[in-house]
This record gives sequence, structure tokens and C-alpha cells, in this order.
Amino acid sequence: MGKEVIIACDFSSAKDTLRFLERFGQRRPFVKIGMELYYAEGPAIVEALKRRGHKVFLDLKLHDIPNTVKKSMAVLSRLGVDMTNLHAAGTRAMMEAALEGLSQPDGTRPLLIAVTQLTSTGEERMREELWIDRPIDEVVLHYARNAKCAGLDGVVCSPLEAEKVHAACGEDFLAVTPGVRFADGAVGDQVRVTTPEKAWSLGADVIVVGRPITAAEDPLTAYQRCQISQ
Repeated sequence: MGKEVIIACDFSSAKDTLRFLERFGQRRPFVKIGMELYYAEGPAIVEALKRRGHKVFLDLKLHDIPNTVKKSMAVLSRLGVDMTNLHAAGTRAMMEAALEGLSQPDGTRPLLIAVTQLTSTGEERMREELWIDRPIDEVVLHYARNAKCAGLDGVVCSPLEAEKVHAACGEDFLAVTPGVRFADGAVGDQVRVTTPEKAWSLGADVIVVGRPITAAEDPLTAYQRCQISQ
């Protein structure tokens, strides 16, 4: 997988999503479908975007007992998504079960990545609310190593942690990084953030960009601005 910019289509309906994507003309960017859109539209939104020629990252962040996650991943795999995810906090057993569920009889499957810590979570909140006393960098790397041992393809992490993830897990292990904002834009509810240029320089393989593109007056220009940064 080469360097990719994934647009987070955090809309509430298929109508809004497709209207937004029409602004890209013949281009078919890689898109992320999150919980809001998937829960509103179900599998039909994945099917609609795949018919249009988009690659799809289905971002549902599964976290449950291994057997439940395995069965759920088997269902998601049949949708033809290109990448999906779960929470690394669900243990290696859960991640291994997820891989089993995703894998087709011929051995093919979507990419599977694990969320380490959400980019909206800072170290103080992690300590006070989650009772995790280790420094956030250590926690992210520990979760990344667990994901690597379980056979996953990469992790979701802050751009600030991408270089360390590669050092710990290898250059082929994907660092998928949300928390990307333009220097002249609003941070919103994110805490561990950086610019597209900085994310690429820190070793991100994939940057996931939502509001800086979807809320832009000219989304195509904003999207290209992220790509040019490579």
C-alpha cells in the first residue's frame, strides 16, 4: 500500500455523502465510512461507494469478545471493504479472531488495523479516566506490538507516534494517522494533531482527513493540498 490520503466522510446520510463526492468529478478518492454513516445507511452505503469505484475504509472500531468479533468481521468481509479496524485494547486473542473472520477461503481479506489510543485522548485524560498510568507513547507502542504479534497490518495512531511505530514494528507495518489539520485550520476535538506535511515527514503511511476537506469551501483543492504534501 502506497502513501494514501483517506477522506473521512462523516456525514449522516448517503445523499449528503454522494453529493459531496460528486464535487470530485471523475476522481475516486479513498474514503472512510464511520459509525454515524454506517449506522444510518447500513451495508448499502458501502455497496454504493464500491460501485462508484471508491476504496473503502470501514471504521467501526470493533471491541467485544473474540467470537463475536470473529463473526462480525466475517460479515464485514463480504461487503468488499478494503480496510477495517478494531480496538487493540480488545487483546491479542480478539485481534487473532478478527483475522480469522475476515479471511476468505482463498486467503484474501481486507487490511485490518488496530486503534491504539484515540487522537482525542490526551495523557491526562488517559490517566485520570482510564487509569492507564504509563506514558501515552509507551501505551501506543505496546498496543502496536500486540497488533503486530496478532498478525494485523498496522495501527491507527497519532502522526506524532508514526515514526516510533515503524521503529518498533517495521516499515511494512502501517501507521494510519488521523488527527491531521492544516496549520491555518481549527483543531476541533482533536488533541494529538499535526499538519499533513508534518505527518508525512514523521512517517505516516496513510493520513485520514475529515473536516479540513469535507468542510472546505473547495474540497478538491483541500484534498490536493494534502497530497502535494507528500
